[in-house]
Amino acid sequence: MRRLFPVTDETAARALDQGERTGEWSLAELAAAYAYPTSGDGGPRTWLRANMVSTLDGAAQHDGRSQPISCAADMRVFGTLRALADVVLVGAETVRQEGYRPARARTEFAAAREAAGQGPAPAIAVVSGSLDLDFSLPLYTSPLVPTVVLTGADAPADRVAAAERAGARVVVAGEGRRVDPVRAVAALTGLGYVRQLTEGGPRLLGQLVAAGVLDELCLTLSPMLTAGDAQRIAGGPGVSVPRRFALASLLEEDGFLFGRYRRP
Repeated sequence: MRRLFPVTDETAARALDQGERTGEWSLAELAAAYAYPTSGDGGPRTWLRANMVSTLDGAAQHDGRSQPISCAADMRVFGTLRALADVVLVGAETVRQEGYRPARARTEFAAAREAAGQGPAPAIAVVSGSLDLDFSLPLYTSPLVPTVVLTGADAPADRVAAAERAGARVVVAGEGRRVDPVRAVAALTGLGYVRQLTEGGPRLLGQLVAAGVLDELCLTLSPMLTAGDAQRIAGGPGVSVPRRFALASLLEEDGFLFGRYRRP
């Protein structure tokens, strides 16, 4: 892996070392490259980043899943972003399609998480207005950190009870059967989850973009073409004026580009 942007003295030094330039970055290097920003006093601040992958022609999935357009380096970044986060925010449809399981504790990040005051693994927070979820799955019954289910005030009472029986923490973050992205971010912050990561899917990411709560997009550009009618990384109603993000960093490995874009 190599850094394309920003170019620093360290970048130039790496370029002189052919072996290091083409080698696999350590997890510590990746963690430093993707560190969350801090507040003025050096402590954590509420920050919502998204991690998505897209093909050259804009497909976020192939046959309904993101794995076929990913690669080993993308999965290392994926694992690092999870290891840095307090919580992973995900839509119900993505949970069903991708077969989500609880986040696991990783020995390589244990000391860093403990030093940052974090639990052994990030919590998973599932967004679902209807609670049409299988609460018998390990995601709800046996996570290291209780799974959070974000729903609306009028969610079916029997489904709320089923979620709570399974061990999930149900949090109301909207009216009716709709989850309000602004309230969802605030609710997670209220639980102490300030380093926030969303892995989509496209409908959830579109809602977060439209609500103006997304701070950062980590986008893997896969050097593949799929054609077809796959979803883009964000869907749903458009915004009235396109939102401009600034490029914070750009890495490359084996033709895959790993960009970080931040809200100015």
